[in-house]
Amino acid sequence: MTDPTPIYSAIEAANDAFMAAFNGGDAAGLAALYTDDGQVLPPNGEPVTGHQALQAFWQVLMDAGIQEAELKISEVEQHGDTAIEISQYVLRSSSGQEVDRGKYIVIWRQDGGQWKLHRDIFNSSVPAE
Repeated sequence: MTDPTPIYSAIEAANDAFMAAFNGGDAAGLAALYTDDGQVLPPNGEPVTGHQALQAFWQVLMDAGIQEAELKISEVEQHGDTAIEISQYVLRSSSGQEVDRGKYIVIWRQDGGQWKLHRDIFNSSVPAE
């Protein structure tokens, strides 16, 4: 789905930067896409807050063999200097095999003229075995 609104295009561009950093193995680059007090709220884990912790979090996933992230936007709403994105993800190994797929919500915040991830929560759509 494509949406010609400026906020959709801005979040789509930010997601492209996220995928490029993830797929390039750049955990520091991923962490830089978050606000200074940005958080990932992972399933089965405690909140991960701040650039250093975020870099370590993403590095662990990459070191576990997840080499590719694909993000597909479902909807985006802007509320002043924040935006809410609801979307889906697919994670793949270096061989291209699907490792996980699921959905996520990101609260984006305008920060220095850029849209940055502020709160990022995701969970798998793959049934537990």
